[in-house]
Amino acid sequence: MKHIVVLGLGKVGTLAGELLHGAGFDVTGIDMRAAPSDLPFITKTCDLSSPSSFEADLAKPDAVLSCLPYHLNTSVATVAHAAGIHYFDLTEDVPTTRAIMAMSSDSKGLMAPQCGLAPGFVGIVGADLIAQFSDCRACKMRVGALPQNPTGLMGYSFNWSPEGVVNEYLNDCEVLEDGQIKSVSPMEWIEKLYIDGTELEAFTTSGGLGTMCETYLGRVPNMDYKTMRYPGHVGLMNFFFHELLMRDRRREAGEILVNAKPPVEDDIVYVHVSAEGLINERLARREFVRGYKPIEVAGKRRTAIAWTTASSVVGIIEMVRDGGLPNSGFLKQEDVPLAGFLATTTGSSYEDYGAF
Repeated sequence: MKHIVVLGLGKVGTLAGELLHGAGFDVTGIDMRAAPSDLPFITKTCDLSSPSSFEADLAKPDAVLSCLPYHLNTSVATVAHAAGIHYFDLTEDVPTTRAIMAMSSDSKGLMAPQCGLAPGFVGIVGADLIAQFSDCRACKMRVGALPQNPTGLMGYSFNWSPEGVVNEYLNDCEVLEDGQIKSVSPMEWIEKLYIDGTELEAFTTSGGLGTMCETYLGRVPNMDYKTMRYPGHVGLMNFFFHELLMRDRRREAGEILVNAKPPVEDDIVYVHVSAEGLINERLARREFVRGYKPIEVAGKRRTAIAWTTASSVVGIIEMVRDGGLPNSGFLKQEDVPLAGFLATTTGSSYEDYGAF
């Protein structure tokens, strides 16, 4: 794997292209708008909402990374599957992932969705913790991408795709409870937790577990994923979406929220993963708790959500290229070894820049 096409050159896509270039890949970036002229890789423009417009661009490369909104990924994966090349994306959308999984049954290349932060890195960490137990009774995964200096009652800024946030706030959530796979409502199961003295609330959101419920069914009886926010956020979001019925107007809801809470540069990504069970026949608990802040990457200061997301997928792509992961079929994030991921040029950032 040498030549990779990156579709979508927003903050994450642009940084992913730069990291891939720095890791030795030949990169072509494609977006609907003209890209900055100072990027170290080739760029093109085309209508990414139409698969026919980029089909020819996926005929010759070895892989494609989609950094597009989730609803475009199935079409990209279909083109990649037909071309016989590797496919990677960042989606949290469950129906999209299931469609890509179905394609992988006869794919010539690797089909690897959900390679971002959550799902993605958080699942890699969760699997590593579970493996430390002879009998794991529970695994809980929590991620929050937040402003360092929150303002207002909501305490939030939309540094991530509004479409993705609205999607995960409204779609049902898969969990393992008492040994059974269950579907539960989003923005429920509210809990309080603290990271380095900062009070946070966590609540169910969709997609963060990826394929882990199916993988650990019969092995880990209780598992769930929750999003972390500052206290009071989930109550306001439930009011906005359900009492004001904005759940029926998703696109407009995203526009309203971003207009009210635009992105900030000083963000922080909290990761809190824990597992409990038996180690050497004694009850124990293991935790992975980190706070990731903006850092300088490829000569520019990058937000925490941008570099953690881009680093996750690029680290996985490095592992596939170098033989550390399969090169065909379907990749589950829980099958990615944490030690191998952290040993990659890009994935090592998670080890180097995590506080706490």
